[in-house]
Amino acid sequence: MRKMFHRPSLKTMLRWLALFVAGWIALSWLAVLLLRFVPPLTSAMMLERQLGTWLHGEKNFTLHYHWVSWEKTSRQVPLAMVAGEDQRFPYHHGFDFDAIQTALDAHDDGKRLRGASTISQQTAKNLFLWNGRSFVRKGLEAYFTVLIELTWPKQRILEVYMNIAELGNGIYGVGAASTAFFHVTPAQLSATQSARLAAVLPSPRRLHADRPSAYVLHRAQWIQQQMRQLGGPGYIDGDAPERPPH
Repeated sequence: MRKMFHRPSLKTMLRWLALFVAGWIALSWLAVLLLRFVPPLTSAMMLERQLGTWLHGEKNFTLHYHWVSWEKTSRQVPLAMVAGEDQRFPYHHGFDFDAIQTALDAHDDGKRLRGASTISQQTAKNLFLWNGRSFVRKGLEAYFTVLIELTWPKQRILEVYMNIAELGNGIYGVGAASTAFFHVTPAQLSATQSARLAAVLPSPRRLHADRPSAYVLHRAQWIQQQMRQLGGPGYIDGDAPERPPH
């Protein structure tokens, strides 16, 4: 006698789907909550880079990364990153809609579409996701950005970002970058050195903080000017003015 196989009902499928979604939310939020207190051992971007070098047979590649706490890092570093990447960081909740609209308006005027990602979004992408421009990845980036903003204080977001951002070819975070490029500890980084690190963030494998091109020098000078206009390290320590910069 042949066994009868029954297709699961729509109600059963929806129940399993709901359980999957609930489990995904619980596990991902647990990971974000854990990383509020525990330094990440690595990041998705580091793992992707390491895997890529293995697949392409780059035997001489070495990835450099070690965690440095907020207290052991010069305040000039996160200030430079905010000045260069996301000046409204203390004010927004993960998404800078004014910057997004400005980028779209510029694109409509025939200019190249530029990114408007906040530091929170970049932290979410670097920590949990892969490179790419698909709608799925952007959706997950938004999801993790919301989780991070709901779970971490602003200082923690900056602390993680400055530790996992790629600042040179295979150089991840301020701990590795300060030693590799300037031969100082992260606590000894000057405003000029911090601005150079922030200046290479658009393309850290092509631009060099220790051997700056004219573009890097010009951008670093602009970042230092913005750091002064923002009011110095107090801007990221809770002393930001009531209104964001324009």
